[in-house]
Amino acid sequence: MSSLAVLHASQVVTLTGPKRPRIGAEMSELAIIREGGMLVRDGKIESVGPSDEMEKNVGDAEIVDARGRSVMPGFVDAHTHLVFAGNRLDDFERRARGETYEQIAKAGGGIWSTVEKTRAASERDLLAQVKKHANWFLRCGTTTAEAKSGYGLTVNDELKILRVLRQLKEEVPLEIVPTFLGAHAVPRELSPDEYLDIVVGEMLPRVTAEKLAEFCDVFCERGYFEVDRSRKILSAAEKHGLSLRGHVDQLTNSGGAKLMAEMGATTADHLEQTDEQGIVALKKANVQPVLLPGSVYALGSSRYPRTREMIEAGLAIVLATDFNPGSSPTPSMPMVLSLACTQMKMSPAEAITASTVNAAYSLNRGDSIGSLEPGKVANFAIFDCEDYRELAYWFGMSQAYSVYVKGECVSRSSGL
Repeated sequence: MSSLAVLHASQVVTLTGPKRPRIGAEMSELAIIREGGMLVRDGKIESVGPSDEMEKNVGDAEIVDARGRSVMPGFVDAHTHLVFAGNRLDDFERRARGETYEQIAKAGGGIWSTVEKTRAASERDLLAQVKKHANWFLRCGTTTAEAKSGYGLTVNDELKILRVLRQLKEEVPLEIVPTFLGAHAVPRELSPDEYLDIVVGEMLPRVTAEKLAEFCDVFCERGYFEVDRSRKILSAAEKHGLSLRGHVDQLTNSGGAKLMAEMGATTADHLEQTDEQGIVALKKANVQPVLLPGSVYALGSSRYPRTREMIEAGLAIVLATDFNPGSSPTPSMPMVLSLACTQMKMSPAEAITASTVNAAYSLNRGDSIGSLEPGKVANFAIFDCEDYRELAYWFGMSQAYSVYVKGECVSRSSGL
């Protein structure tokens, strides 16, 4: 068996605790071991503790000296749009000039510019671009990422995106959790009901027959898929054995959070417009909120989710990047931590919990990743900082010194 000993870390941020998502004051309890160490054998964590105790059992293990650095679970990014072709640089420039979303869309931009480019791209071309994206995530300290389809909006193109994700799993060490998001927008050539019939009657059966996704997502929003249509799609997905997620209450408070509670969804994502009633409904149904401050920031908005109210209500908050070419072009979870602390008034500890162990539970993987505990998969990162709070404090750069997936080093910072 291969073995690894990480020794002399200034902090080992273990997140040892209850075997469930953390809520309330638990989100601030990181179970830090100072001057800590960790033993890894055959891709799994064997033990974690004070470094001097770990040294006694090193044997023939490869030694990693983490002196002056912090060791943490790899980030778990629970909301990304990893596969797309091209970029939206023109949209970015137009938005900087003050143009609205509607004006940009009329000029040929918006989601449709990405859909057209993605439809035109081959699986080979998409795979080449998404491998580049995956390496960006690894360099930022992310070891697991949920990834959605949604830029195809035809049966063949949605399947193409999900097949690219399946191939990606075999070619990069970033661990991928695939989500079907055929209900991302309504194709221009179809009515909402015509497209709903295709999603339910053609896409979902094909996606599940090929075992291409674990989750189904829907953009529940006025002008996209309103509550009744979203309910039909999610109900059909549940019958096909998929777990449920939803883009809800991002642009308007259209009742999306309440729908996710009604459906018993795993997560409700965005929630910028969710009110007190929506928060109460999510808590009653035990739905995890996935908050995406990167998209609020990138769109130049100031309406962040009511995060403190959610935490005080006992919701198990998750933070994610929402990586996509239009509204959140960042793979950096440390940047999201900074936004969470400065704009949503989360503490650094709460933000760490939300981006690791809570995120892992939101992907049905809390028993295997998200914390540094014996028996769990050795997905972790060594950061070039003595105190974990520096990850949110120093922003705009990667502090990841080295990143490990299943005990193997998959990314190392150059020049350090």
